[in-house]
Amino acid sequence: MTKPVIASRSKGIIVFAWILCLACSTAIFLSPALWNGFPLVFFDTGGYVARVWQMTLAPGRSLFYGLFLWTTSLGWWSLWGPVLVQSLSSLWVIHLVLRCHDLPSGPRATAAFCVGLGVSTGISWYTGQLMPDTLVPLTVLAFWLLGFRWQQLGWSERAGLAAMALLGLLSHMSCMALALGLVAITLLARVFLPGRGGSLTVRSLSPAAVVAASLLLMPLLHLALVGKAVYTPGGPVFIFGRLVQDGIAQRWLAEHCPEPGIKLCAMQNRIPTTADNFLWNETSPFKDIGGWSGAADTELHYLVGASIKAYPGAFAWTSLRATLQQMVQVATGDGFDEFQADTRGIFSVILPRTAESFNAARQQQNQIARPLFETLNAVHVPVAYLSVLGLLVVVGWGIRARRHDLAGAALYIFLALLGNAFICGALSNPHNRYQSRLVWLASLIVGMAAVCWWQRRKIEVVQA
Repeated sequence: MTKPVIASRSKGIIVFAWILCLACSTAIFLSPALWNGFPLVFFDTGGYVARVWQMTLAPGRSLFYGLFLWTTSLGWWSLWGPVLVQSLSSLWVIHLVLRCHDLPSGPRATAAFCVGLGVSTGISWYTGQLMPDTLVPLTVLAFWLLGFRWQQLGWSERAGLAAMALLGLLSHMSCMALALGLVAITLLARVFLPGRGGSLTVRSLSPAAVVAASLLLMPLLHLALVGKAVYTPGGPVFIFGRLVQDGIAQRWLAEHCPEPGIKLCAMQNRIPTTADNFLWNETSPFKDIGGWSGAADTELHYLVGASIKAYPGAFAWTSLRATLQQMVQVATGDGFDEFQADTRGIFSVILPRTAESFNAARQQQNQIARPLFETLNAVHVPVAYLSVLGLLVVVGWGIRARRHDLAGAALYIFLALLGNAFICGALSNPHNRYQSRLVWLASLIVGMAAVCWWQRRKIEVVQA
């Protein structure tokens, strides 16, 4: 048999192996959606669809993620398109992370990591969901690769990671806030690591450029598309909701009312005790002062600033408590089993092509029940806790073993998880969804360190 024939057959085997890897990994990442019979949705999903249909802005509902849904579904032809893109993007980034840390990254290793994460974490419940949540961990990994593994990437990979991270930042303001923190971490690493980072080479320009692009593009594109040069609205409203839940808002109103221009002064006795009830309950005074129309923004913005100024100690303590609460709230399934009237209405009216399959799905038939997630979380929650603690172990092991790249990745992911917990817990309100969408990154890094340790141990055994 000639060498060209052997080479051709070998190449064919590799291609076939990658096809199997793609099929297996994608099936894992889409398994909850496939079982459901339709991509998974959340309360907010309908809002992202409505943004494109109405070409308007709404608090916490990015027009850009709506456009991503519209584009990848081929103009709402099939909503399997967005979740397929999200799944393939996750597979691609996991492969890059493995390769850029000199670990096995071929089809078998990549598939093994994807399957392992799909079974032991909640990643598949986000890759198969019509929400920007899956973009948050991918943005964190993209920033790590662009900032610390630049030399291991090709130009097309760098461009792809930058584009994906930019989409993540445009798709949710919490992701943009997290990215600002990650850039600060990269800048600090650039200052303190030269000569001591071992295999780490810090490049802060690329992540900073992505953040700068998002800060410039969002208002400019909003101006072009909807006529308003603003960022996605809603920030002060969510912070005020957290102040309500901690009793700080009620305390300020009780001690300072009546106050000119503050409508909530006359409604103090109707303010709920939780953020969710204040923001979403039909009888909440929030609706009476304008609700999500934007009419309440000026009042709530003033109340947030005044409350923090009046009680800085209470705000700092409750922020710390909320951050810690968010760090440990990692369960899978938040909101999947609840009735989502707005999303159901929007899908049935705006998207008639998909309405029949959407309404026939298990989720819309109320067949996704809490016992399912109790079973899954018997695995997911312990794995998440052990993985987060494992990150600190990997930091110490990586430094001793001179695997500074893995030590750096572990510390970076731990700080990203802590930053996400602060942004979502302290500046909004702790929910399992906010942390569980991201915590699989800890399992990925700990798994990579375990593979590296095993490889070294085998070499030591052979040498002995």
